Amino acid sequence: MKKLIPVLFLATCCTLGSLVVSRLLAADEKSFQSYEYATIRWAGRDNTHLIRPNGQVEMLGPLLARVKRPDRVDERALLMSIAMNAIAREGYELAGMADDVVVMKRAVGK
Repeated sequence: MKKLIPVLFLATCCTLGSLVVSRLLAADEKSFQSYEYATIRWAGRDNTHLIRPNGQVEMLGPLLARVKRPDRVDERALLMSIAMNAIAREGYELAGMADDVVVMKRAVGK
């Protein structure tokens, strides 16, 4: 009986200690996501659009209509650069490109 009390006390201390350590080393539960992504889709000067992380689609035609293309400049490259710079002002950076799609990402605040 005298040996049982210290053994139970030691087992309880070990259990509580492992619980505290596991809580300290646990991952942050607030958000599983570290980046959010937006997509710019080229569809001509009037129909180019931005798909935001929440699924909202924003037409970029009014922004791009104000731009005058200089002589001997590729219109698509110029307008996509302007669209990317507009999104970069919101904290996005380039994540990847395909033929007519640019994917931008930004860190999610925790």
